Amino acid sequence: MNLADEIKKSFKQGSVLTRLIYINLGVFLFVRIIQLFFFLGGNDFLLLDWLALPDSPAETIRRPWTLITYMFLHYDFLHILFNIIGLYWFGKLFLDRFEQDKLLGLYILGGLAGGVLYMLAYNFLPAFTDVNGLLMGASAAVIAILVAIAVYEPNREIHLAFIGAVKLKYVARFYVLFSVIGISTSNPGGNIAHLGGAMFGWLYMVQLRKGKDMSSGIVKFINKLAAFFKPRQKIRVTHKQPPRDDYQYNKQKNENQEEINKILDKIAKSGYDSLSKREKEILFNQGKK
Repeated sequence: MNLADEIKKSFKQGSVLTRLIYINLGVFLFVRIIQLFFFLGGNDFLLLDWLALPDSPAETIRRPWTLITYMFLHYDFLHILFNIIGLYWFGKLFLDRFEQDKLLGLYILGGLAGGVLYMLAYNFLPAFTDVNGLLMGASAAVIAILVAIAVYEPNREIHLAFIGAVKLKYVARFYVLFSVIGISTSNPGGNIAHLGGAMFGWLYMVQLRKGKDMSSGIVKFINKLAAFFKPRQKIRVTHKQPPRDDYQYNKQKNENQEEINKILDKIAKSGYDSLSKREKEILFNQGKK
């Protein structure tokens, strides 16, 4: 199996976090390769203008896809490096407690919140009256994930190189404070977007604790879109054979009960949200019997 096949297999079988990382890396490589051809041809590189989020609402209406493409777009190596590291760390922490669909929804909506706040600031704050900007990068989405898991588990400790154990709430506060200070530096738009992502991450977790998943709508839309473009597979009808005698019947019944007991123990220890999609389906089907 060659490298391309390995990547395809990893993308298909990997988690949402793996796929988000692959998409960011893939867009980065694509943009840099296209830029190389433009450079060798002696032409101006215009692709960034078509993928980055402009500060003008009128321009955004003409290029609405930039609200999504900007949060996967990087041009500088260090920019994508730090964002990928942050996405991996905080994404893993989030997936320890929540389902993959929630991570996907939080990433997209956190990025959208960052983009909207960026446009509002550039159009209504006097400091940006004569400033034109383009926004790119996954930072707003990454900070949304960090703040969300920090709100859920503020006292959970992570180990940082040269520092040691640090509680999540302090890591999140540092990123937010650093973004506030950074507004007056060379990257005001990016830091404003960080704050938009942070605010949404906080709001998302507050609502999730109340039983409302703000990401469910966007996740359903993405799943329907993915299903529309997915090649249709031939349907195979299989018939499940019932147990042939009392011994097999009792054995299967005991195995099913053991699985239900494990799921109930998991709920008691970590809560209902810690269950996987398959475990929730098993519990739901058991409740209908």
